[in-house]
Amino acid sequence: MWKFNEHVPVPEDFGTPLIGVTPGSILDLELRFEAVHEGILVSGNVLVDVTGQCSRCLETFEDELEVDVQELFFYEEPSAEHLAEEEDEQRWVEHDSIDLEPVLRDAVVTALPFQPVCREDCEGLCSECGILLADEPGHHHEVVDPRWAALQGFTGEEN
Repeated sequence: MWKFNEHVPVPEDFGTPLIGVTPGSILDLELRFEAVHEGILVSGNVLVDVTGQCSRCLETFEDELEVDVQELFFYEEPSAEHLAEEEDEQRWVEHDSIDLEPVLRDAVVTALPFQPVCREDCEGLCSECGILLADEPGHHHEVVDPRWAALQGFTGEEN
């Protein structure tokens, strides 16, 4: 077993349109490489800084994300029959080296929230006027059902 603790720069496009790893930041890797019968087992965790846009209020926020990683890199490629049986994508040791970037990208990007929020109690924006609801507590609009709108004229009042 070999322990690997490193700080490496983040590759480009590590994220989704709403949230991703902060460009120019560092991936803190704490990994273990273990020789097993089939190949090399890589396990550990990754700590990254993420920057995102809240899906409720559209404000930019920053956070930290810790992701567990575990992947097996096989020594030799199996036969064509075995490949047909396997549905999962397999990773291989090629020329006595392994490529960790796809594994780290898959682990980090899939751990990012699908609808990121700046904080759990974020109220978002008003659906009528777009004002930030956190700035005006109790904000609301009087909405008249359009089916009843014709009856407003009978009272002689505008509202």
